[in-house]
Amino acid sequence: MFIHIGDDNVIQSREVVSIIDYELYTNTTGIYQMIQGWKRQNKVTGPEEEAKSIMITADHIYFSSLSVATLRKRTGILTTISNLDDYSEE
Repeated sequence: MFIHIGDDNVIQSREVVSIIDYELYTNTTGIYQMIQGWKRQNKVTGPEEEAKSIMITADHIYFSSLSVATLRKRTGILTTISNLDDYSEE
């Protein structure tokens, strides 16, 4: 399943490793240094100046203008759908 993470970016939900609040990026040295390293490798996408959250995948980092709560709800849709019982007739 795909997740729209804002700013015309769509990623596959299975690729998501972590969703973190943007405040952690600005207040935590380790995360800041990690993202700066990925920027040097051109593996960071999205508007940093509008970011509310950061989505980390195995090979890319996305700044998102959507909140962690909104993105969490969007990723939770997959869990809800996969837990539905199949009542279709075969």
